[in-house]
Amino acid sequence: MAQTDVLLTKEPTPQTMPACQLPRKLYDVARNTGAHTSSGLATAGFRTAKYLVDEWFQNCYARYHQAFTDRDQSERQRHESQQLAAETEALAQRTQKDSTRKVGERLQDMHYWKSELQLQVGELVAETDLLLAQKQRLERALDATAVPFSIATDNLQCRERRQHPDLVRDCVEMELLKEAELIRNIQELLKRTIMQAVNQIRLNREHKETCEMDWSDKVEAYNIDDTCCRYHNQSTEVQLYPHSATFEESASTPETWAKFTQDNLYRAERERLASVNLRELINCILQDTAEDLRLQCDAVNLAFGRCCEELEDARHKLEQHLRKTLQEITDQEHNVAELKQAIRDKEAPLKVSQTRLYQRSQRPNVELCRDSAQFRLVSEVEELNLSLATLREKLLEAEQSLRNLEDTRMSLEKDIAIKTNSLFIDRQKCMTHRARYPTVLQLAGYQ
Repeated sequence: MAQTDVLLTKEPTPQTMPACQLPRKLYDVARNTGAHTSSGLATAGFRTAKYLVDEWFQNCYARYHQAFTDRDQSERQRHESQQLAAETEALAQRTQKDSTRKVGERLQDMHYWKSELQLQVGELVAETDLLLAQKQRLERALDATAVPFSIATDNLQCRERRQHPDLVRDCVEMELLKEAELIRNIQELLKRTIMQAVNQIRLNREHKETCEMDWSDKVEAYNIDDTCCRYHNQSTEVQLYPHSATFEESASTPETWAKFTQDNLYRAERERLASVNLRELINCILQDTAEDLRLQCDAVNLAFGRCCEELEDARHKLEQHLRKTLQEITDQEHNVAELKQAIRDKEAPLKVSQTRLYQRSQRPNVELCRDSAQFRLVSEVEELNLSLATLREKLLEAEQSLRNLEDTRMSLEKDIAIKTNSLFIDRQKCMTHRARYPTVLQLAGYQ
């Protein structure tokens, strides 16, 4: 045993030897022997209860080698584990930082598109309100055209009550017919424009709702990503979701996601520009129609004014002719009376002449002579008869002229009454009614 102790003390221990190195003798023994090998008398016949010294050393050396191997493997495992843990920790931090940066960039993108959508929605709302105001102007302008149309039709109906020969198709009637046709065309134009405005308002609202839905989705996604961006390793709200790393089949790509919003903005902007153009068109239509109606109204009023002046002048001339005719009738009546008196005045001289001739025809025998007195009396009777015939003929002419003057007086009085009636219709009925014609502001839909 002393020799064994000396041997043990001479050999270096595993703790004092370098790693992965054993003494050559111990290494050979450990390699060539096992834990259950035996030598000497132990293999001669039967096994005793005690091991040999070599077996004891071999067993110790085997335990030393196993412990050394396990410690070496454990050290390498621990070193590799620490290195792997550090690498995975750094990788996790880099990955998480990059994911946070990506989510932040996504937040910026969503904020940009969300702002663009919100701006577009505000512009569409403002544009729709402006278009609604223009639509109300169109409706008011359409309502305002009812008054001019009723005035024009009433004027035409009133002028149908004119009497012959004033019932003519004059310039006033032509202008009134043109005005009625213009109002009908304007009403049709305003109705079509109102339908266009209604359709454009519907399109504006549809695209506004589309942008609002897109904006609402982006707000919800923004809030989700903002919450995700705020998560960290110490957050208490996080937990494991094993199946969350799979991609949904209905998920969009960044290109389709951006294109979807771009298309919505493009369509919304297109409709907004169409609405702006329609508003400008409506404004031009209202101004043009109001100006056209007022110009036509002025043309009708001018025609009425000229017609009334002509009627007034004609009535004035007729009244002058009537006064002259009445004066002439009076003079002609005096003339007829004078002619009748002249005829009556010729009866006495004729009686005297004829009585003289009759008395002288009673002269006896040779005294019944054709003397100069006889000739003179005969010529006197002839002259008186000729004068009476001339006077009677002139009396007939005077009486016929008087009858013609009476007929002319009646015709003049009738024409004056007709002109007075026409003036009353044009001036009192039509032009008074036309004083209710709407103003340019009313026809343009501002009132």
